[in-house]
Amino acid sequence: MLQTSKLISQGKGLAPALLKRASTVELDWDVRQKSRFDATDSLGRQLGVFLPRGTLVRGGDVLVAEDGSLVRVLAAPQSVLLITACADHGTPFDLTRAAYHLGNRHVPIELQPDHLKIEPDHVLAEMLRAMHLDVVEASVAFEPEGGAYASGGHSHGHEHAHAAPKPITIPIAAAPHVHGPGCGHDHGHGHSH
Repeated sequence: MLQTSKLISQGKGLAPALLKRASTVELDWDVRQKSRFDATDSLGRQLGVFLPRGTLVRGGDVLVAEDGSLVRVLAAPQSVLLITACADHGTPFDLTRAAYHLGNRHVPIELQPDHLKIEPDHVLAEMLRAMHLDVVEASVAFEPEGGAYASGGHSHGHEHAHAAPKPITIPIAAAPHVHGPGCGHDHGHGHSH
């Protein structure tokens, strides 16, 4: 068994020619969310994958085997529920509401601009249909969000720095000045005391 304990996220920094020559391994989400698993690559080699705990393996990532060979990971098609806004009486905002309710239930979810994907669940499918969403079963790759704090979160192929947030100035009206005994200053009342 060929062991691998290193992952290069999306093959970053590797020459396209190296990626093209690399063997492949097709894995579904249930396997790719584990940090230790066995697999067979496209050359028929048995792989023992031992990654740091909490590592998520994404389609497009590259595993480095102990002999230095590269293995490109492909997200295998798997059964999912494809969720879209109802064209007849829904709006794209319905997808936002659905994502909120699914996230509130800690359901792994893939977010796309025009659809959502989740693993099959008949109870959730009925809830989504009751929200006037179209829900169909499909067999496609599944790449759910890793969460805001997940190591190895979903990479979108770009990097950028964020500037420090600018301070926000909120105008606050001054409290009205109240005149009365003990206010500590002279009042010009225009009459004598």
